[in-house]
Amino acid sequence: MDDRTFRDTMGKFATGITVVTMKDDTGEISGMTVNAFMSVSLQPKLIAISIGENASLFKQFVKSKQIGISVLSEEQKNYSMIFSRQKEKDCDIPYIDLAGAPVIKDALATISCQITDSFKAGDHTIFIAEVIDLAKREGQPLLYFGGDYRTINKND
Repeated sequence: MDDRTFRDTMGKFATGITVVTMKDDTGEISGMTVNAFMSVSLQPKLIAISIGENASLFKQFVKSKQIGISVLSEEQKNYSMIFSRQKEKDCDIPYIDLAGAPVIKDALATISCQITDSFKAGDHTIFIAEVIDLAKREGQPLLYFGGDYRTINKND
């Protein structure tokens, strides 16, 4: 099978959109949009994210010990597009600190994590991280399906 067929088929699985953020040695915040994110374990509380080894921030990510994860709301599509480099940065990103990790203000969920392990998987690396702290708020998620952004149309 070719890469496009594989990508299109995997795109039939709707995912939420997360932005993974970290600070470099100078304290500057950088991040990337990641939809390969999942919870792994309750005891201990672990999550996993998969990062392509060709990603521009991959080397910085490997050096990072602490990361922030922001699950984006439907109002935050612009942030996803900026972090995925689909568009130039056209606004300030409002960060807050969550137990030492930068996360995006007003995200649906924010998680501060310590990376504990990593595994090479093809052209990606799967990072396992232990949750240090988290927060959540009400709202609707930003989704990705079939190569495009989507939202939930909730009927009450």
